[in-house]
Amino acid sequence: MTEDSRSSIQSSKTLRRQPQQQRGKDRVEKILDAAAAVFDEVGYAAANTHLIAAKAGTAIGSLYQFFPDKAAIFKAMELRHAERVDVFWSQAIASGIVQLPLRQMIHKLVMAVSDLFEQPVSRVMFVQFYTARQNFQAIDDSMTQEAINFMANLLMQRNSALGQAQCSLLAAVCVHSSNAVILAALRTPNLQERQQLTQQIEELLVSYLNPHVGDSLLENVMKVMKCSHCQSEQLSKNGCRRGKQCYLCKDCGKQFVESKRSP
Repeated sequence: MTEDSRSSIQSSKTLRRQPQQQRGKDRVEKILDAAAAVFDEVGYAAANTHLIAAKAGTAIGSLYQFFPDKAAIFKAMELRHAERVDVFWSQAIASGIVQLPLRQMIHKLVMAVSDLFEQPVSRVMFVQFYTARQNFQAIDDSMTQEAINFMANLLMQRNSALGQAQCSLLAAVCVHSSNAVILAALRTPNLQERQQLTQQIEELLVSYLNPHVGDSLLENVMKVMKCSHCQSEQLSKNGCRRGKQCYLCKDCGKQFVESKRSP
């Protein structure tokens, strides 16, 4: 999702009134979780505010204090999911997962996605997007493209020789195939089968990506390269310059460009 579209969501008046006290905020979260359960059980068309209020264990009047109708509730769920996805990307970037061995990197990503969809609102939003997209007001395909861009950036950092176009293609296959398996897992009532499907995402991605960004490729570069300033081997890839790989030394903090004379 683009920055402009995210800003438009933030400025929209989803709630009739913003809760000021923690008790009110907790009630809104309870209503959203209840709505997720109702939409999951009966679908958006059959759901209504009375069913949602009953599921939340609150009076219908209390629900109407915050939401005028079920469409407003659904849009608030979209916003909540979008916020959580933003946090997901921020945490993934900050964790430095690109430096991990390939299987560990993929495992960490898959587990983080699994944790995201343990939350009722995010789980239902994901399923509804693929089964009842016409109900969505704020989330669109740009969220999928954001995932592809993120994955492509990881791949480029691991092996810049692939080029941007190839990284984008690999990333698109990873994201679309993962989404298909995630959707099947989330729609499976059996917990054990759901966990097995989720685990297969890791196997799928590792097998697919290993020839392109596997550990052997990364190690062949990182083991022989040394910092041209302090001779440290503690390096990380840091983008490209004029077609050559750039490195950042973790010890002295200086950057240098790969050359034929590098040891």
